[in-house]
Amino acid sequence: MEQIFVAANGLRFACLSDGGDDPAAPLALLLHGFPDNGWTWEHQFAPLAAAGYRVVAPFLRGYPPSEIPANGYYDGATLAEDVRALIMALSPDAPAFLVGQDWGAALSYGVLALYPELVRRAVLMAIPHPAAMAKSLSDPAQIKRAFHWWYFQLAGRAEATVPHDDYAFIDFLWADWSPGFDHGDHVARVKHMLRQPGALGAALAYYRAAFSPALHDPALDHLRARLGGPIAVPTLALCGADDLRAGPMSRQAEHFTGDYQYVEVAGTGHFLHRERPAEVTRLILDWFARG
Repeated sequence: MEQIFVAANGLRFACLSDGGDDPAAPLALLLHGFPDNGWTWEHQFAPLAAAGYRVVAPFLRGYPPSEIPANGYYDGATLAEDVRALIMALSPDAPAFLVGQDWGAALSYGVLALYPELVRRAVLMAIPHPAAMAKSLSDPAQIKRAFHWWYFQLAGRAEATVPHDDYAFIDFLWADWSPGFDHGDHVARVKHMLRQPGALGAALAYYRAAFSPALHDPALDHLRARLGGPIAVPTLALCGADDLRAGPMSRQAEHFTGDYQYVEVAGTGHFLHRERPAEVTRLILDWFARG
């Protein structure tokens, strides 16, 4: 595994990469969520590379060592454009295989709706389709699960709370979302990343842009209405059986017009790809092999 840098959508993205130097190998692009980074996929790299894929896991915009844009946008259309540009830079002649978890999944729904020609097959984890997510937020339990969304709207307060006591807030989220599972040194890596200048503000900006049209790039208004559209790309949706998001994800099939399958992974929470890496990797590889 090596770290590379890719210029895409006007930014310099740091990426972890494996799979040799064969430019003809199909690209598997793995997108992380919050609070997380590209290292979250460390258990998937070797098996995917051994199966013949060129595996690339970028650090999303604003997540060091990727560039933190000065006065940049973090709305869904901008994030989808990031992924479009990454795929075009890394695999200009062939569609990619796309995997996303948490924010990586949330922005991937937009990519699949906007640019189906760029993705051969997709695996999306732990976050429902935007329409299913919006519908789920009439459920008090889902509102409680998403408390951090609302808390992160408190400018200044969130910036003070999250780093307090050695980023105990981050420890809490990982323990709450994957209870009883020891993630070892990975959470320490995430906290180290968030300590870098500007990183916490960038991570919070994703949530703030989700609620404030004033934080959307007006140049991408023509794309925004299509972000939550129907998806024709063959898609496998995965969720931990113990993750509260399993409810809305199990009812989202209506938003897919192509090959679609939903699978719950028993005994796992939100970070299912780390809790049961062998099982989740097998599901990914089996889905990829179907097309």
